[in-house]
Amino acid sequence: MFGNIYKEKKVLITGNTGFKGSWLSVWLIELGADVYGISNSIPSVPAMFDVLTLSKKVKHHNIDIREAKPLRDCIHQIRPDFIFHLAAQPIVANSYADPHGTISTNALGTVNVMDAARTLTNKCNLVMITSDKCYENVEWLYGYREIDRLGGKDIYSASKAAAEIFIYSYYHSFIKHLPNLRMASVRAGNVIGGGDWAEKRLVPDCIRSWTNGDPVIIRNPASTRPWQHVLEPLSGYLVTGQHLAESDKMNGEAFNFGPSADQIFSVKEVLDAIKKHWNLSSTKDWVTVESGTFHEAGLLKLSCEKANTYLKWLPVLNFSETMTFTASWYCEYYNGNTDMQEFTKKQILEYISGATLKGLSWVV
Repeated sequence: MFGNIYKEKKVLITGNTGFKGSWLSVWLIELGADVYGISNSIPSVPAMFDVLTLSKKVKHHNIDIREAKPLRDCIHQIRPDFIFHLAAQPIVANSYADPHGTISTNALGTVNVMDAARTLTNKCNLVMITSDKCYENVEWLYGYREIDRLGGKDIYSASKAAAEIFIYSYYHSFIKHLPNLRMASVRAGNVIGGGDWAEKRLVPDCIRSWTNGDPVIIRNPASTRPWQHVLEPLSGYLVTGQHLAESDKMNGEAFNFGPSADQIFSVKEVLDAIKKHWNLSSTKDWVTVESGTFHEAGLLKLSCEKANTYLKWLPVLNFSETMTFTASWYCEYYNGNTDMQEFTKKQILEYISGATLKGLSWVV
């Protein structure tokens, strides 16, 4: 799988204690990688990192990516073969409460990671994760392409656009001149799946509310998003790392990872799909509140033609399968499954089986 490129390699994940970082850690461990992590906190209670007891399998370092020197010292001590940079302030609403912290983490933290990596003497491949919200969203019907304009009306989106600009600049100023380093940026958004308990995200909010027998509070039920299971972009990140390691053809490139064009659904449709798997004790499963407190895009989708063409990447799960994967993970957890790491591995294997049936090249 992935050309066996990760076997016995040192792989560093920033933001390893987060939702996506935890799933990526499990997959890389299954691929035979020696996984290291950098994060400054456990993001929620409960948290997937704790539920899966990943501290026993990941060499974790408690470092804030905004602190340049300890970050650089740690990266130089590890000498990783791959860096997946996921660490971020990931919540749009929180960027209004702490704009400075959001910018310093998402933009300058990204700079710190690249600055530390550019002085490595070993070969290293950097996969820099940002967001679909890095694009200037004019709410048109077309999927945004990697060449479309970056921007953001809200602080979170602007911080991700800034990160992309710094990635582009660091590549052209430094990385492309260094024979031992290769780098690409990857953009995805509205990732769902079991194990996410972050605040102010749709599915975790549903699970929290419905577990307590309460209706979930919804701002924009008609808003559409490119919903995708967490394993979809992770397979894209991993295949990007594979291509970087195997040749310099994708060095400096950016890639979108999202669902197929016919898999764009509204918030309400997600609610209806998830609740089918949940035994609700409340007669009303969701209520709408005014959404005027901060700007939030109503329409956003990506074009993944570039990843399809150059990386031979395609999504595996349709909308119904994505919802089933997501709801079943939470059902297992709340029904008392004491080995959620094994269940997580089971879902990864099911995903790989789906990719095999589709004939995707990364399965080899």
